Amino acid sequence: MGGNGSKARRATGRYAFALLTTMALAGCAFAPGATDPAAAHQRAQAVLSKWADAVAAAGANAAVNPVGELTGQVGDWEEAVGDNNKRALMAGLVASANPLSEAAPPDGEVTWQDGSTTKVPLLAAQQAIVAIENTTEAPCSDCSMLLVTDARLTSGPIQTTRGPATAPIWEFTLQGTAVKLTRVAIANPVVVVPDEVGSGLGLSIDSASGSVSGTELTVAFVGAPDPGDKPCGEDYTAEAVESDLAVVVIVTRHPHVTIGACSAVGARRTATATLAAPLGDRAVLDLQQGTPVPVVLTP
Repeated sequence: MGGNGSKARRATGRYAFALLTTMALAGCAFAPGATDPAAAHQRAQAVLSKWADAVAAAGANAAVNPVGELTGQVGDWEEAVGDNNKRALMAGLVASANPLSEAAPPDGEVTWQDGSTTKVPLLAAQQAIVAIENTTEAPCSDCSMLLVTDARLTSGPIQTTRGPATAPIWEFTLQGTAVKLTRVAIANPVVVVPDEVGSGLGLSIDSASGSVSGTELTVAFVGAPDPGDKPCGEDYTAEAVESDLAVVVIVTRHPHVTIGACSAVGARRTATATLAAPLGDRAVLDLQQGTPVPVVLTP
């Protein structure tokens, strides 16, 4: 989707949260990493089960699994309406000022960077509005409704569990603003509600990379700023818990015992897990939130 979303993407929010957590720990030495292996494995199995249920619910649409927010915007809110419109969108206060089509368009096409394509059923314009209404993040009793005056089916970039792709997107014109509201037009995509049940069980990951035929999966996350033998340094190991549909990666911290002054800045770190079977088209799921992360697939 083009433009900045009025809602922060969950992956971005997860990154910011991890960064702040890392900074808070960075005054003297990083706190010991005490991941309970049994609890982490139990959580991973629960995440895999939840994903399997979501895939079953999506049915034929499971071939395309978008990552992150499905709703976004093109352009920035004008000062006069920005406060209301931002909060109204987060509250799902969106309605059509004029009747929109309730007939689903013909199947659309999702295209990945390697040129492969997949046909997907699409939402009707009115169904897309309803989908936006149903993704409330924060109620807003004093917000004015966002009124949609027109709808256009277009296409744009999205992130998926198979990497970046171009997909059908609904673009909505809103009354009283030049900002356009967008919604991924794929009907009934695989969606799981994020949670923090796994908080404290390893580190939260925000992306992954690997190959379809490979058994090594590298995940990225925010960690200690100093690798090696420096104070506050940490090493990391990664372990994969797998099913036929997805992979959950448990990242375990191994803090150094040296005590000393630390930089109050987190760093991008990676760890590599060995898979029991090639990655294929399986999703990679974050242990803590249970949601898929973007995957960069290499040949």
